[in-house]
Amino acid sequence: MIVDLPDTNTGAINKKIIALREEGGAITLGRVLTLVVAPQTETVLEESIEAANAASREHPCRVIVVIARDRTDQDARLDAQLRVGSDAGANEVVVLRLSGPLADHASSVVTPFLLPDTPVVTWWPELAPPVPAEHPLGRLAIRRITDATNGEDPLACIKSRLAGYTAGDTDLAWSRITYWRALLTAAVDNAPHEPITSVVVSGLQDEPALDVLAGWLAGRLDCPVTREVGELKIEMTRPSEVITLSRPQHGITATLTRTGKPDAQIPLARRGTRDCLAEDMRRLDADEIYYEALQGIDRVTYV
Repeated sequence: MIVDLPDTNTGAINKKIIALREEGGAITLGRVLTLVVAPQTETVLEESIEAANAASREHPCRVIVVIARDRTDQDARLDAQLRVGSDAGANEVVVLRLSGPLADHASSVVTPFLLPDTPVVTWWPELAPPVPAEHPLGRLAIRRITDATNGEDPLACIKSRLAGYTAGDTDLAWSRITYWRALLTAAVDNAPHEPITSVVVSGLQDEPALDVLAGWLAGRLDCPVTREVGELKIEMTRPSEVITLSRPQHGITATLTRTGKPDAQIPLARRGTRDCLAEDMRRLDADEIYYEALQGIDRVTYV
């Protein structure tokens, strides 16, 4: 069910939420958190809601989507939309469109809809503030999620996350490589147990997940790491063998190659936003490994 509330106020929206709850049952029972989504444009709004709805099947929550419309309008205006039932997954979705002076006070508009006694997660699907924890919406949250992939300059975006980092920050570029990190760790832990002497990380130029992967490898292996533009692969060299994990750019199956051993075929499709978002909503504490990976990017050589 989708209910539009044009030119309204927070009191009227809350009353309608209560009315819908009475009509459809106690739909807020069992909600484990509040997810605040702050897209920059209408273009990604529906995509963001879809990802949040999918993630809610693992993390039942209230989703509050807040977006600025016409900042130049002289009159403050709030247009709302409520989504429940099949249009909201395991959520209840509150979409808030702010116009005029109200567009600069998103946190004040969002606050009345936060669920009591539950943690808040804020997600910027597009452009993120330089210091997420200092943004008004970031101050509401204990977990702040960004996505460098959607930045104008993805490499610059993921590098900037270090300067603006506060415990509780993370980026979807980091969760996109969770399975890559697990496979590479398992490969290194196998015999002959020799130290890695060099690493090459290759792939698309505008894929920040590879940059943060390179930073993670530089920090963890303490060896030279080179970032190249080319086919998608990670090549790790040690005295007696070369380990290569590669996959076609748009493929779903990766190949793990080791010197003197048969190749292994491994399912490794690119993770969608919904899966990455669900993973990042599982933990609400500081991700120290992500922070170390950001620090490691400065040790990577780009060619």
